[in-house]
Amino acid sequence: MLGVRLFILALSVVAGSMVAAAKDLALISHRGNSASSVPMPELVKLCKGQTDRWPDGKPVTFVIRDPGAPEMRLVLEKVYNMSKNEVIATISAANYGRMSHPAIIVVDSDDAVLTKVETTPGAVGLVDVYSITSGVQVLKVGGKLPLEPGYPLHGN
Repeated sequence: MLGVRLFILALSVVAGSMVAAAKDLALISHRGNSASSVPMPELVKLCKGQTDRWPDGKPVTFVIRDPGAPEMRLVLEKVYNMSKNEVIATISAANYGRMSHPAIIVVDSDDAVLTKVETTPGAVGLVDVYSITSGVQVLKVGGKLPLEPGYPLHGN
């Protein structure tokens, strides 16, 4: 009986981690942002803090979950194409000397990403597609919205 319970528990953990790995991410934006689509190469620049202003002149702030969080594996692989430690170093370098307006803000949850993006003009962030609220707008990535075939931030 105990062996069956342990097996079921182990199976639940494996299934849960597979579901977590299969999440789709959405690029969200402050509602006042005029952008509606971001090409994948531009998203990479945003994530690395290499873009400091939008075409309309507003400063860019990228809001991201902790690169060490399991939910960030997709971002590390598909956007940064770096290890967790390399991403942490990239964030530190992007923010160097920018205390009053950091290029990249690291937070601990999707709710915190949503709150920061909602309240920061020019901000964008990545969240699980099922975390989206009406307080933000969803941007296309590579011309596609989340859940559309060919969307680049699909979690498979």
